[in-house]
Amino acid sequence: MLTILYTIGILVWIVFLLDGFIGLRKIDALENEEGLENGPLLSVIVAARNEESHIKSSVRSQLKQTYKNVEWILVNDRSTDATGLMMEELQTEDQRISVIHIEELPDGWLGKNNALYRGFLQASGKWLLFTDADVKFEKEAFAKALHYFEKHKLDHLTTAPNLSAKKFWLKSFVAFFLFGFSYFKRPWAANDPKSKIGTGIGAFNLVSKEAYQSFGTHEKVKMRPDDDLQLGMKMKQAGYRQRIVTALRLIEVEWYGSLREAFIGLEKNTFAGLHYRITMVFLAIFGVFITNVLPFITIFSFDRNVSLLSLGVILLSGIHYILVIRKMTVFSPFMFLVLPVTALLFIYSIIRASWLTYKRGGIMWRGTLYKLSELREKE
Repeated sequence: MLTILYTIGILVWIVFLLDGFIGLRKIDALENEEGLENGPLLSVIVAARNEESHIKSSVRSQLKQTYKNVEWILVNDRSTDATGLMMEELQTEDQRISVIHIEELPDGWLGKNNALYRGFLQASGKWLLFTDADVKFEKEAFAKALHYFEKHKLDHLTTAPNLSAKKFWLKSFVAFFLFGFSYFKRPWAANDPKSKIGTGIGAFNLVSKEAYQSFGTHEKVKMRPDDDLQLGMKMKQAGYRQRIVTALRLIEVEWYGSLREAFIGLEKNTFAGLHYRITMVFLAIFGVFITNVLPFITIFSFDRNVSLLSLGVILLSGIHYILVIRKMTVFSPFMFLVLPVTALLFIYSIIRASWLTYKRGGIMWRGTLYKLSELREKE
């Protein structure tokens, strides 16, 4: 049985490697782009709930941008800390900033999605940049992104930022997440105009206002906890021109501060990513264990065929891991050495998130419970 599984696994990994090698080469680095000095108005929309520890440093890094024709719309989504007050203070620092305070969440919306939509309603720019409240930008980030956007005549541009992490096990977990995301979602396919596969990253989703309105705005994804990804996926499926680039030296975000925070953060979108189906949960767990844990055990098998096939799976997955990590992060590819441990941590996060979603009857996100029945209805 293992011989058959590993043989199939090797064939699959070969296909993934060819696809990934070609696809990753087509993801440009935004750092190499020229900067747009002058142009139409850019509206930056930042939705925040209880982000008092990040909001000021994030917005202030944006105010230093070399591209100056920018307005900021900061949306305070029912915060219970000092986030709203800090937004008001930022508004006094720069007249280009306006603030929206949301007191109540309308039915049929997730909080962040509604906040981004409310920000759009007040936006005046030709371009809209949806970004998170904990993202930091180097001064040329906007200028380079807008130049790239115009040069390629895009409707949507998303960037992979530097996902910073301080602790080793958190780094290895983030690296594994990106590795797994790459072969599950194939984000590089967004750069192929013939492909219907799209992607989106919450740190940087840049869209033309015209295309965003024509697509249907965040109303199309208003009950999706993975709104950033779904916005990109659905826009690409609808035929809009899209690209993903890397911006590892221009945009930085601390995804989570610890493993515990990562597990809590993934509660909201893990089950959504598996389409709220238990069968998908079991398939994901089985797939991760068979490809990223079991070969590291069976390589010591007394059965020579099983041992050699295990080695083949490990080598092929290792090559793919290194390709993704070197392209999409600043982490060391040597973290592959602890891959089976981080794979087990990821399996735990899947089980934990799925169990809590069922136990609660929905997902708990930023203090609000969204019922599973409503989420499935909008799937």
